[in-house]
Amino acid sequence: MSARLKASIDANRTLLEYYWSLGRDIADKQYANTYGSGFYKTLSRDLRSEMPGEKGFSETNLKYMYYFYQLYSQLIGNRLRGVDDFEKHNHLRDVDGLLTEICSIPWFHQQRIIDKCKGDAEKALFFVRKVIENGWGRDMLLNFLSTDLYERQAKAITNFNKTLPALQSDLAQQVTKDPYVFNFFEMTEDYNERKLEDALVSNVTKFLVELGTGFAFMGRQHRLQVGSKEIFIDLLFYNTRIHAYCCVELKTGSFEVSYLGQLGLYVTAVNHQLKTDMDNPTIGLLICKDKDNIEAQYSLEAYNLPLGISQYELSKLIPTEIKSSLPSIEEIESSLGQLSENNED
Repeated sequence: MSARLKASIDANRTLLEYYWSLGRDIADKQYANTYGSGFYKTLSRDLRSEMPGEKGFSETNLKYMYYFYQLYSQLIGNRLRGVDDFEKHNHLRDVDGLLTEICSIPWFHQQRIIDKCKGDAEKALFFVRKVIENGWGRDMLLNFLSTDLYERQAKAITNFNKTLPALQSDLAQQVTKDPYVFNFFEMTEDYNERKLEDALVSNVTKFLVELGTGFAFMGRQHRLQVGSKEIFIDLLFYNTRIHAYCCVELKTGSFEVSYLGQLGLYVTAVNHQLKTDMDNPTIGLLICKDKDNIEAQYSLEAYNLPLGISQYELSKLIPTEIKSSLPSIEEIESSLGQLSENNED
């Protein structure tokens, strides 16, 4: 880490810790903060007068400082509640570490998290840690705040707890989502599995972001020889967090039990032909348009391979007749080129 970057991170943390303390002071003075009292207006004026060279003391920002303290003080209070004096020293150290973590992301990020999480401290901390873990900028954070990532994370229906060791099972579950939100491309209503696969591969960088941390794309329609036959895995990934291959099977229709047999074959083949002694057991993930959760759970119980089932959502679905009437990129470029030539003439 460069000295400049470290200094920037330290300065940001110091700023947010100051905002935290100011938010705490505001909370302590809530007896004076009643509707129509002009509390924030007066406080803003006093702070600007006392520190004329400092920014960030607008009425709106002061309110966010209060919300900031109110939100995360729930977590800190929970960690200290019921702790006796003998254990308090260690718990205070834990609290200091938590506060340092909370104050490690930019203030803009915190404001947007506060807006979205509506007093849910655990959800807010989830997004703080995602920002730190993935280095999300503003746009990326706003994107995931709008796709209900907290509600989707680790929610795939799986049999990992029965087919993987405890530690790996937990990690494998955490890299799943349900549903997956494919909002970064457009599809026509008559799309099929090949078109969906084409779109995902064409937008593979955004697809990897949606899949989550640690996924590396190994290829589409990955060919393996099984006896006298060839099999083709829709999408093959390697996840560096769980140190395992992940076979993804895409289905544009509803879940069917037979899909698991096909996916199980892929997982077994990868274990025999690609997995090394340094890799953990391969997992399989079936992503379909919709599913009955009870049927999916019952179906998984019949397998001793680590498999999961999720749905996907498309937010940009265009009616086929409209899409067919729209000009292609090539046609638009050609028209612009002709227009440019005519203007030159």
